[in-house]
Amino acid sequence: MHNKQKKIAVINDISGFGKCSLSVSLPVISAMKIQCCPLPTSVFSNHTGFESFFYTDFTEYMSRYIDEWEKLGLKFAGILSGFLDSEKQIEIVKDFIERFKTRDTITVIDPVMGDYGKLYPTYSRELAKKMKLLVPYADILTPNLTEACILTDTPYTAFPEEALLFSICENLSRMGPEKIVISGLESGEDLVNYVFEKGEAPKTVRAHKVGVCRSGTGDVFSSIIAGDAVNGVGFFDSVKHACEFIEKALKRTVELGTPVTDGICFEEFLKEL
Repeated sequence: MHNKQKKIAVINDISGFGKCSLSVSLPVISAMKIQCCPLPTSVFSNHTGFESFFYTDFTEYMSRYIDEWEKLGLKFAGILSGFLDSEKQIEIVKDFIERFKTRDTITVIDPVMGDYGKLYPTYSRELAKKMKLLVPYADILTPNLTEACILTDTPYTAFPEEALLFSICENLSRMGPEKIVISGLESGEDLVNYVFEKGEAPKTVRAHKVGVCRSGTGDVFSSIIAGDAVNGVGFFDSVKHACEFIEKALKRTVELGTPVTDGICFEEFLKEL
């Protein structure tokens, strides 16, 4: 009786201030007429881009939280996994997918691990290797170039040739996911997203760079991808949709003079989703 409406389970941390992670996914997915069910991995007063923040790890509570969902008989049209900061959390997410994924569930894995050829400070090489365990469960994988290289043991290069991108995506696809987008590739004044679908010729979506890099942009991207997938939108059209929405939101963010730490002003355009 709890499954009358389409639902996406989103596994990520939550920040009370500074738009990223669950604070982004909740409104974005809801605006796409899908119920967003958050499974927090940790709780922040404000994200780690600020000088000071309160933080508590939710790992020890996650399994009991999930058990209650199972008692309710919840069924999910989609599962979206984002930033995970321990091997234990990766194991919990793996278990969650095995318990709740059906043949009709679309699983999106955003393997948030690093950027610009380096792991994030909270990530170790061992933890990055563990992330590979989730790739076979993904229907859609949304890494940036750094993360795609880590997952395939490919040496990082900032400006890869198309042949290398295709090879990386083929290697990732052999691990499980049939749809992959390598996001945020630098190309002059633009950012390029490399879109791979198994059995089809790769495509690219280009968007103009607006201002500096801001927290939460990737979370908006993966949330739209997950929402569109559940709503039956084609993968390439979904990537284009996400890029156009983010570019518009970034332009408005710059116009408002919003501090970089505060994220992007996506709320201005939610009704368009």
